Amino acid sequence: MKKIDKNEFYKKIGSNVAKYRKKKGISQLELSLTMGYKSTSIVSSAEVCYNGKHFNLEHLLKISQILEVNICDLLE
Repeated sequence: MKKIDKNEFYKKIGSNVAKYRKKKGISQLELSLTMGYKSTSIVSSAEVCYNGKHFNLEHLLKISQILEVNICDLLE
């Protein structure tokens, strides 16, 4: 099995979230607000893994429900 770099894994998840968010026509602000946050900082930072910020499992569960995608699709 190929060893997976943690940072690359988080970047891929962030990229997938951005892809499905855009496909659904939802802005970073809309996604953040629906997740219960008041600004885009969590979504914008985690989508690009800025300063080590990334989505946790609770975030991914909420995002998968909001975007109506299988959580596994966000991890691929």
